[in-house]
Amino acid sequence: QVQFVESGGGLVQPGGSLRLSCVASGNIFSIYVMGWYRQAPGKQRELVAAISSGGGTNYANFVEGRFTISRDNAKNTVYLQMNSLKPEDTAVYYCNRLYNQVTWGQGTQVTVSS
Repeated sequence: QVQFVESGGGLVQPGGSLRLSCVASGNIFSIYVMGWYRQAPGKQRELVAAISSGGGTNYANFVEGRFTISRDNAKNTVYLQMNSLKPEDTAVYYCNRLYNQVTWGQGTQVTVSS
């Protein structure tokens, strides 16, 4: 079964940037529509951004042009570039398929605080 490993989180001040990475196991990553999700303490997991196999993208309204999702199929990797971070972006960030999701990975913690 495909597995995802997220990395790149950390502590950043408001207005700062982070680049998250998600590496997938398996050899058919390129056909997946992929999503970045996040879960803040006490809240449900929510979709942040999605990218199709061909590179088409969609973003949650709260992203407001601050984040960019991209993928490198040769490296089985999907990225999330996050700029102008706000304290409310604090959450554990996960990647998974947009459809027919598999077991969730550990995620990567993003903390935005001064």
